[in-house]
Amino acid sequence: MQVFLSLGSNIDREHNIRSGLDALAAAFGQVAISPVYESEAVGFDGDAFLNLVAEIETDLPVGELAAQLREIEAAHGRVRGEKKFSSRTLDIDVLTYGDKVGDIDGVELPRDEILKHAFVLKPLADLAPQAKHPQQQVSYADLLAATDFSRQKLWTVPFRWPG
Repeated sequence: MQVFLSLGSNIDREHNIRSGLDALAAAFGQVAISPVYESEAVGFDGDAFLNLVAEIETDLPVGELAAQLREIEAAHGRVRGEKKFSSRTLDIDVLTYGDKVGDIDGVELPRDEILKHAFVLKPLADLAPQAKHPQQQVSYADLLAATDFSRQKLWTVPFRWPG
């Protein structure tokens, strides 16, 4: 199944993003990634985040995938139960799982942040511009073009991952 994941970090950002991508590659094989963006913290005063979208293929059920992603986050020092808007060592969220829609194994698909945050939609549109949002049935490139993110500051940063 084609899965898009959102990754973000604002604590030891480059290390945690690279290490998180390495962990994804070890678990799932090939990982395709978008450009990496830096963005201001949303919802709280904190250091800027690095954000990107990764694409993996997996046959794991959604719940097992989510559990494995939580294990990767925990291995990077992520503590569950933090405030929703707070600094993160590593945050990995399932954005889409094929064309699945609804609450599946406790994971709401597609993730609503796709339509709310430039730091999610922009890298997703970069990585898979013609792929369609499972509910909207509109390409990510067209969704991005039709959305006003002018108040959300976002800029690309140089980033190399050898994976």
